Amino acid sequence: MGRKWNNIKEKKASKDANTSRIYAKFGLEIYVAARKGEPDPEANRALKVVLERAKTYNVPKAIIDRAIDKAKGSSDEIYEELRYEGFGPNGSMVIVDALTNNVNRTAPAVRSAFSKSGGNMGVSGSVAYMFDATAVIGIEEKSMDDVMELLLEADVDIRDIVQEDEMVMVYADPEQFHAVQEAFKNAGITEFSIAEVTMLAQNNVSLPEDAQKQFDKLIDALEDLEDVQQVYHNVELED
Repeated sequence: MGRKWNNIKEKKASKDANTSRIYAKFGLEIYVAARKGEPDPEANRALKVVLERAKTYNVPKAIIDRAIDKAKGSSDEIYEELRYEGFGPNGSMVIVDALTNNVNRTAPAVRSAFSKSGGNMGVSGSVAYMFDATAVIGIEEKSMDDVMELLLEADVDIRDIVQEDEMVMVYADPEQFHAVQEAFKNAGITEFSIAEVTMLAQNNVSLPEDAQKQFDKLIDALEDLEDVQQVYHNVELED
């Protein structure tokens, strides 16, 4: 499972290079999560997950506070959570999660990004069955043995623990996200290199160079869309 972290790491590095766009996307995601429940992360698990992920991307507190304050107000903005599935070059698989206040704008934009990059939209369920929703938490300065012992003592269920260079990656069911974090925090570990619930492909594929360039173009086009929050795929990225 460790190779999957390469895909996450590459995605995170790409997003770190586009901070203003990413901060805007986080602001919207935080607002929507806060509107769905209490604007208090301790009483709103969905909001808590978003805020934990925002920390790993160094989203400024001012942006977080502004989004939560907006959710507390009387705004009547309604956003829908949408998932699109499709295929890229050489049958590669892509999942696109979006938040939108205008479905008639979002769907054609996503479809156009696929078609202009040699891909095509699929029907609901055509791709998602090849991915697993997974909680991923990465920490540094601890050995894999130490992490395993810590989680065993806390009686937390996990799927896998993998050493990736100087980082220990913990993979678990999404429902265990907070339990894993609490186990770490109770042991004095409060900083995470990654902390999110993502979609991991069950099997990754490699693309020839020409198809890889086309695929990269597709992912860039999708991530550039205003309404797109997350893009997941099954392509193995080079080290």
